[in-house]
Amino acid sequence: MIDYDNVCFNIASFIGGLFVLEFGADKFVDHTAKVAERLRIPPTLIALLTAGAEWEELVVVIAAIAQHESPLAMGNIVGSSISNILGAFSLGLIFSPTNTTFDRSAKIYTGVLLGLTTLLTLFILFFQNLGRFGGAVLILTFIIYIISIAWAIYKGIVAPPVDSDSDSDSDSDSSSDSDDEDESSVPLQKKGNRSISPQSSTTTLFGNDNEHDLEAAPKRKSRSRSNSPVPLPQQDPEACPLAEEMFDEVDLHAAPKVQHPRKHSTLYHLANLTFGFLALSLSGYILSHSISTISASFNLSSSLLGVTLLSFATTLPEKLVSIFSSQRGESGIVIANTAGSNIFLVTLCAGVLFCSGDLASLKLEGVTTFEVSAMWLSSVVLFGIVMAGGRRWMGWALFGAYVAFIGGEFVLDRRS
Repeated sequence: MIDYDNVCFNIASFIGGLFVLEFGADKFVDHTAKVAERLRIPPTLIALLTAGAEWEELVVVIAAIAQHESPLAMGNIVGSSISNILGAFSLGLIFSPTNTTFDRSAKIYTGVLLGLTTLLTLFILFFQNLGRFGGAVLILTFIIYIISIAWAIYKGIVAPPVDSDSDSDSDSDSSSDSDDEDESSVPLQKKGNRSISPQSSTTTLFGNDNEHDLEAAPKRKSRSRSNSPVPLPQQDPEACPLAEEMFDEVDLHAAPKVQHPRKHSTLYHLANLTFGFLALSLSGYILSHSISTISASFNLSSSLLGVTLLSFATTLPEKLVSIFSSQRGESGIVIANTAGSNIFLVTLCAGVLFCSGDLASLKLEGVTTFEVSAMWLSSVVLFGIVMAGGRRWMGWALFGAYVAFIGGEFVLDRRS
């Protein structure tokens, strides 16, 4: 008999784990980029390992392997690959205000993805007996991919993947940098033989930055001059130019310095990177444990829930990014999230699984031919759309195919 109290608890744990996963992934990726920048790592590699990577998926795979749930990890890899294309990419086409065109870099990335997906498909269907050796080949393929794409970016053949989280950094470094840019971009105006910014001169003239005070102070000065019937000694017309010049000199020297937020140290970013990694590890444990418990309660295959529920939940951020990026006309971000994430899944994540997972359980309870074929066909369709150009009706067709795929998975009713 099903223990519904236990099921509800694990569903709640699964939802909480998703929030921890997203929080940890943001922390880990943001501060990884900061630490890499401080260590003088080339920006190309930073882009490939942040915008074009799925570290949270790798953590879920490792957590599932540690809990002896290798079929769950395999299901998550295949299901996430399908969800990124049929789910996230389709929403990008649907919410795009115009027909989407893709540049040369997008075509190269999707071509590489199709080739690597074909490699994993052939390995699962025909060469799974290679086991550990095949996993090592997949990891080596990922390393070759990183090196070759970095070389292509260096030569200007392709553009680096765009980081979708670059404008939402969590620390104050970006704000301080923007303040510096704003200050330096203020046009200069001549004041005697010196060049000063209009912003600093008005600030020192009237003592504050209030707009009302800036407008009102000159008026008060002009009224005091016009209403004086007899010039006072300090208002002698012959001394006025000298007084004005002295006043301007005081302006220049008395200008208050703008205090910018202090940039955080490398130790600060290392601490946040570690904190993000711990949050990722905790979320991976929660997600894999709750999904395996739910599958056991309903006597379902863990790979089934990995292909459907787990993959759908872990790719929710990619779906949101595709929607927002398409509305702004940034097709490069959509491709970076789709192609980059899938390349990471079918090479490094799959390689780690076959190198350290339970190969016997993968043969007995792994993914089916239907699921692997759906993964490969999704990559073929993605490559065709990028080469021909995206239309809104294509997005609806892909999204309909994704709904049909999820429904077909449960209709097949795979039992443990």
